[in-house]
Amino acid sequence: MTTATHTFDQQTMVEVLNQQQKPCLSIYQPTHRTHPGNQQDPIRFRNLFKSSVASLETLVGKHEATDLLAPLQAIAEDAEFWNTSLGGLALLRSTNYLGVFRLQQAVPELAIVAETFHLKPLLRAYQSADRFQVLCLSRQEIKLYAGTRYGLDEVPLAPGVPRTLEAALGEELTEPHLSVGSYGGVGSQQSAMHHGHGSKSSEVELDAERFFRAVDRAIFTSHSQAARVPLILASLPEHRQLFHSLSRNEYLADEGIDGNPFALTPAELCDRAWEVVRRVQRQRLEALMERFGAAKARDRGSDALADVARAVVAGRVDTLLVDGDRQIPGRIDATTGSVEPRPLSDAKTDDALDDLGALVLKMGGELIVLQSQQMPTDTGVAAIYRY
Repeated sequence: MTTATHTFDQQTMVEVLNQQQKPCLSIYQPTHRTHPGNQQDPIRFRNLFKSSVASLETLVGKHEATDLLAPLQAIAEDAEFWNTSLGGLALLRSTNYLGVFRLQQAVPELAIVAETFHLKPLLRAYQSADRFQVLCLSRQEIKLYAGTRYGLDEVPLAPGVPRTLEAALGEELTEPHLSVGSYGGVGSQQSAMHHGHGSKSSEVELDAERFFRAVDRAIFTSHSQAARVPLILASLPEHRQLFHSLSRNEYLADEGIDGNPFALTPAELCDRAWEVVRRVQRQRLEALMERFGAAKARDRGSDALADVARAVVAGRVDTLLVDGDRQIPGRIDATTGSVEPRPLSDAKTDDALDDLGALVLKMGGELIVLQSQQMPTDTGVAAIYRY
C-alpha cells in the first residue's frame, strides 16, 4: 500500500489518479492549529470515517471495510499527528493507497464513498487563484513560503536550489585580491602598504548578483513552473531592484515586500503578501476573462460541459476554469469524454466537475478553481483550448 503525507501538486494528482482502486473514501475536515481547539479534531475525524462504514460494507463487505478503515483508526489515535495540524485536513483512502494532506485553509466536513476520489476541495485548495509563494531574499540566504490569504508555510527547497550564498557559489566565491608594494623612503625607512585591485564593495555586489541569478534560475525551474502561482519577493529595496533587473521568472510579481523579511513572522509575511496578491489576482482574472472571451469567439473555447469534456480527454484544453461552489452529479468517461448523469442518491456518484478538473491536470493542462461570482459563465466550466 502506498502512503503519502505531503502537499498536493500535479505530480501527486497523477499518482492519486493511478491509485483509484474502488471503493475510494474521501474525507475532509477543518482542523485547529493550536490548543484547545485541536483536542476536538481527532474526535470529529473518527466520527467522519465511521459515517462511511455502511457505504463501505455495502460495496465490499464488512471484513474488507474494517481493513480499509484500520489506518484511519490509527491516525485518530495518534496524538502527535493532531498536535501539528494546520487549517484543514484531506484524507484519501483506497485498497492500495492512503494519502494525507494538510491544508492551510479550512474545508467543509465531508466523507464520500465513490468509485473515484472526491478531489475538488483539494483542487480548490491547491489550484485556486488566490495561492501564492513568497521568496525571502538577502545577500546571504533565502527562504521560500507558500500559502493563501489564510496562512503561509515554509516550503522545503528542492535539491539544487541554493539556500545560501556559499551553497550557490562555493569555491567561486569572490575574495578581494590584495597585493603589497613599497612606497616612499629608502632602505629600512620604506613602508609596506596594501592595496587592492577593485573595491571590496564591488566584489560583494558581484557575488550578490551571481547568487541572485542562481536563485532565480533554481526557484523558477524547481518551484514556480510546478506551482504556477504569483511569486512575491520580500527583501530590502536595493536587493529587490537588483533581483528584478536580472530575473527571468515569469511568475515574479512586479510588486513586492520591502524590508528585512527575516525579521517578519510567517503571519506578518502573509498579511503583507496578500495585499500584493489581491491586486495581482484581480489583474490575472481580468486577463483570463479576456482570454476566454476571445477564445470562445474564435471557437477555441467553450462553456458547454459536454464539449469541454470531450476536449479535455483529447488533450485540447490549455486552461480550465471550474466553479468551486457548484456540483454537477455525474461521472466523466476518461476515454470518450462522455458525461454520464447520476443521481446524488447513488452511493457511487461523485461530482462531474471534480472528474473534469482531475483529467485536465492529468493531461497537462492548467486548472483554476474560482468562486461562483468570479466565473465568466453560469455552466460551471469555461475552457480555453490549445487548438
